[in-house]
This record gives sequence, C-alpha cells and structure tokens, in this order.
Amino acid sequence: MEPDILELESFLPYRLYRLADTVSREFSRVYKERHGLTRPEWRTLSGLGQRGTMTATELGEQSAMHKTKVSRAVAELERRRWLTRTPDESDRRVEHLALTKAGLAAYREMVPLAKAFEQALLGRLSAEERTAIAKGVAALETSLASEWK
Repeated sequence: MEPDILELESFLPYRLYRLADTVSREFSRVYKERHGLTRPEWRTLSGLGQRGTMTATELGEQSAMHKTKVSRAVAELERRRWLTRTPDESDRRVEHLALTKAGLAAYREMVPLAKAFEQALLGRLSAEERTAIAKGVAALETSLASEWK
C-alpha cells in the first residue's frame, strides 16, 4: 500500500464509525416500529429515563448529539406529552427536562427490548470475543476520556 493512500476499510476510526452506525440503525428499527421514534428522540427518551431530570445541554453531552437535534427531539417528545420542561429558578435560560408518566411508560417498555437486542448482538460472539470487545472499548474510552470533557 502506498503511504499517501488511506485504506478506509482497515482504518480503525472508520471501522468503528461504520459498526456503531450499523448497530444503531438495526436497533432503531425496534423503537421506530414500536413508537415511531427517531434516533435523537430515542436517545433523549433513554437519557431522561436513565437519569431522571436533565437540561438540554446535559442531554447533548450525554448522548453526543448536537444541540439542534436535542432541541427537535425535546420538542417532539413534548408534543407527544412524554416530556415536560421546568424553568430553572435561578437561571430562566435553563430548563429542566423530565419524562411524564406516559414518557416513562414508553421508556420502561423499551428497556427489556433494548437489553434483548444487546444480548442477541453479543450472542453472535464467543465469550472470549465478548471479553475482548468489552476490554478494548473500555481502554479506548479511558484513553480518550480527557478529550470528551
């Protein structure tokens, strides 16, 4: 291979991106079929379901979504009455987002489906491969953690 040519198929960042996108698209079929959610809407629903109350900025950081995607997802979940916004008492520019009972019910319905999807995905691998993946991902996350802050 020539040094000035980058073979994308063996370039780790490209491979990780493609893999993450493929897995995300496969799982998106589950929540799209069940609730008609987009990926940003699912990430918003699951972030709030896991953490309770969050700001839009916190959601964006937690889910690695751009603020416009967070804003659209929040607006749609609010339109469905799955989410409420409460202004911060000390800073009116900040809103605290939380799931309503209906939003929480949708989230709780999705949790076992998400876990089953993950189990099915990991079930394609041997125990050694699952261990190697977990260790490798954790090592990359740790080495890049300071850049994410």
